[in-house]
Amino acid sequence: MNKISIIGTGSVGATIAYTLTAMGLVSEIVLIDINQEKALGEALDIRQGIPLFGACSIYAGDFSDAKDSDIVIITSGIARKPGQSRLELAQTNVDITKNIIPQITKYAPDASYIIVSNPVDILTYTFCKRSGIPENHIIGSGTILDTVRLRSRLSEYFNINQSNAHAYVMGEHGDSSFIPWSLANISNVPIKDCSRLIKNSKLTYPELNFDEVEQYVRKSGARVIERKGATFYAVSAAVCHICKCLLNGIDTTMTVSTMMHGEYGVSDVCLSVLNIVGKDGAHSKVLTPLTDEETAKLQKSAETLKEVISNLDI
Repeated sequence: MNKISIIGTGSVGATIAYTLTAMGLVSEIVLIDINQEKALGEALDIRQGIPLFGACSIYAGDFSDAKDSDIVIITSGIARKPGQSRLELAQTNVDITKNIIPQITKYAPDASYIIVSNPVDILTYTFCKRSGIPENHIIGSGTILDTVRLRSRLSEYFNINQSNAHAYVMGEHGDSSFIPWSLANISNVPIKDCSRLIKNSKLTYPELNFDEVEQYVRKSGARVIERKGATFYAVSAAVCHICKCLLNGIDTTMTVSTMMHGEYGVSDVCLSVLNIVGKDGAHSKVLTPLTDEETAKLQKSAETLKEVISNLDI
């Protein structure tokens, strides 16, 4: 029996609830929202499709209903508008998070918390500083979404299964993120050598445009928002992947946002590097070897976040 509570039933929260149900990952889901009618409507809509999926109890509730949750997912906050950066949302969503923390941790002190709302790194930091929850149980969705976007783009370049593209996005989930290209490969062929070493009788691979790929990944969220008003399918898939790893107990590496304690010369800020996530939460970091230039980019991303944090009431 696994129980997940989702705070916030906007596009992201509702899509996470639907995806969890469709995947058969969880036996009980609680939807919590300041707009209770919205939460009731989303729960009813999903519940009426459950006979075609599998057994799951999904209902709208309040914070007290989160008792005994294995996972709490935070999606509440003001959504990013077209042309707005994630960091511009900061103080409003920090205040919302600060209001939620004592109400939810009172009832679910032993849960793992997944922070999804933006700016995700700053809200993850806020949760670490104010909640009293052990840091390994506080996970920001971070750049796992950016990493999936990167792998999707690389698979298009080389016309190969996405699971054969191995690469990461690190740092802030935002404009200061970066790709450590020294780690990127297609089935263990270094990315810079793929055009030369991967022989395909049907295709000639174009030379990989690193800047284009990096901009594609960094701007994907904004492009989706411009076209349809919000992003929710891919981020929901990413969050459900985190949930699956927390629940099945098999340690899995992924780029999620956690508190830094001197790794790569970065401290007292939350951002994404490679973490091991399993039944004990995000319990370890994998210190992948970075070049000096890549380490400098990670440190610059940390400074970008710290500058914003210094101007916030956290």
